Amino acid sequence: MEAIKSFINTISYPQFSFTLSVVLFVAALKTKKLWTRTGGWIMLVLVTLFFAVGSLDENFRSVVAKPDNVPIVMMIYLAGFFWWLSMYKAIKNDEATESGAPTFEKSESEDKVFTWPDLVFSELICMVVLTAGLVVWSILLKAPLEEPANLSVAPNPSKAPWYFLGLQEMLVYFDPWMAGVVLPGLIVVGLMAIPYIDTNPKGNGYYTFKERKTEIVLFLFGYLVLWVQMIVIGTFLRGPNWNLFGPFEFWDINKVVPLVNVDLSEIIWIKMLGVGLPSHWLLRESFGILLLIGYFIVLPVAMAKMKYFKRFYDQMGSARYYTGVLLFLTMMLLPIKMFARWMFNLKYIVHIQEFFLNI
Repeated sequence: MEAIKSFINTISYPQFSFTLSVVLFVAALKTKKLWTRTGGWIMLVLVTLFFAVGSLDENFRSVVAKPDNVPIVMMIYLAGFFWWLSMYKAIKNDEATESGAPTFEKSESEDKVFTWPDLVFSELICMVVLTAGLVVWSILLKAPLEEPANLSVAPNPSKAPWYFLGLQEMLVYFDPWMAGVVLPGLIVVGLMAIPYIDTNPKGNGYYTFKERKTEIVLFLFGYLVLWVQMIVIGTFLRGPNWNLFGPFEFWDINKVVPLVNVDLSEIIWIKMLGVGLPSHWLLRESFGILLLIGYFIVLPVAMAKMKYFKRFYDQMGSARYYTGVLLFLTMMLLPIKMFARWMFNLKYIVHIQEFFLNI
């Protein structure tokens, strides 16, 4: 059992667990029909078994059963369930469309009921059940109230509310102005821009995967693989001093992890070229600047020439296409930066301390 715990602790570290989640995500999409019929239930059983057996371990139980963290456990189940449900309905609708049968939504629309009393009565029952559930929850799980705020004492680890833990985890890989202002702002801007960028009229009002593959895959990757997983990492794996701990590790406040983070300029000038860093910021950061120019300017143009992306360029037009691609590349900058930190201890691609500009 100790060997199994040690193995799980090892693969739980983000560089392994994130890679595994991407592989499972791609495998689920590639075998979507099999996954919605049997794979989803297998994953449900495995996750439940993991929590049930893991709760026997004191270290695991102290983190997972903490009142603050119980909603995150529920979120894992809810996110997985609604992912399965939406894919199940989408696949059934695609099969029905191919055979000429009506979709789920069209079949359900024929069975209409009155708002009163049918809908209102159902909502009343749901409200009573949820209220009773919240009362039981408040009795069984004590509210995590602490002593009055003290400027001389800070909790360790000091964590934001669960819905901000993804942003707090991003601070590990980006400068505060990027992780706390630019990227969250672009998330909001991107969500507002979706109705104007997405010109595909299919899938409006009904579940489908075949007719909106790219849009659905992008959303699921950004939400499940990036956002939900970063919340899980920040909740269960980040311990004292914001160090990483496996699910069965004791949160040792004295744990010391040596980090030798280096910038791209140091890797190129010092390690690869064997010379000192140039004194002028423009020459020193020239490789990083050129890399970002190629990533955000040259790459979108090159993608528009590729067969797969050219059809989006033709359908959307240049303005919508480049706006969408820039938002997509910005989103992908997060996993790229995460892997660069894990593999090469890369801190900044561009580090211009003279102007406090770090990317």
